[in-house]
Amino acid sequence: MGLFNKGDKAKTEALSKRGESHLAPRAFNMTIGALEKALFKEFPAEDAEAWDRTGITVGERSLPVKRVAVALDATPEAVARAAEAGANVLLTHHPAFLDAPDAFAPEASALQSSGAVVWAAVRHQVALMDFHTALDVSPAAARVLPGMLGLKFALRFAEPLAGSRRKGYGQICDVPDNDGEPETLARLAARCLAVFGRAPRVWGAPDAPVRRVVCATGSASSLAPALVAAGADAVICGEMKYHIALELAAAGVAVIELGHDVSELPLTAVLAEALARVGVPAEAVTLIDQSDNWWTPEAVRV
Repeated sequence: MGLFNKGDKAKTEALSKRGESHLAPRAFNMTIGALEKALFKEFPAEDAEAWDRTGITVGERSLPVKRVAVALDATPEAVARAAEAGANVLLTHHPAFLDAPDAFAPEASALQSSGAVVWAAVRHQVALMDFHTALDVSPAAARVLPGMLGLKFALRFAEPLAGSRRKGYGQICDVPDNDGEPETLARLAARCLAVFGRAPRVWGAPDAPVRRVVCATGSASSLAPALVAAGADAVICGEMKYHIALELAAAGVAVIELGHDVSELPLTAVLAEALARVGVPAEAVTLIDQSDNWWTPEAVRV
């Protein structure tokens, strides 16, 4: 697959940064169950981790799809916003739950009721569907961070998926030189700030040369041994546990921590593109913007 070309990169960034939008849909015929089946061809269930939930978690498969809302997280608020947009399917990266809820109530948070989002989905008649780790290891997802950051990715993974040469966790990338000199950690971190608009946390010497980097969306703590084995100078990830970062630093691997959601919000664009491939027209898709979860004091005038 290689890197995105400029057109692909611009399209993905536009999709990932676009706010909520919807137009009058043209008629198309597809049931919720047929949509799930089609998306499983894009993100096979067998690629998902055994502990994960993938596909439909709430909803009636025989009902026709009206509109599809796409978001990173399935929350009661996201369900309500999907319903307001006329969608009866909320397609997300993260599942609504992993452990089965033990209570259902009209609350705003799973802390108040573990089945709060399920209650909201049933109340608003919005089916919940996610593709989590099956999306994480897909070739489409693998191109996202390397493509956005201008890194050279040649389909090598820190942890390849068993039985596949095109899927896995942790994209091993070469970092292009800067005017004939190796890129530095500080400049690579600055590139992340420019691309994502959020200041990353960085562990490592600013002037350290970075020739090989591993990209990983979400939590990358479990990849630590593979990062060392891959000879990575740095990892660009969503988040890293403190003590794992401590051990990586001792092993010579720097950490650029983007933020879990910052690293995965572009995957909503991958989901939207998959919807287009399986026949859902663009005007029947609404992207729910969840990019404002965090803010930093230096970005706010007080």
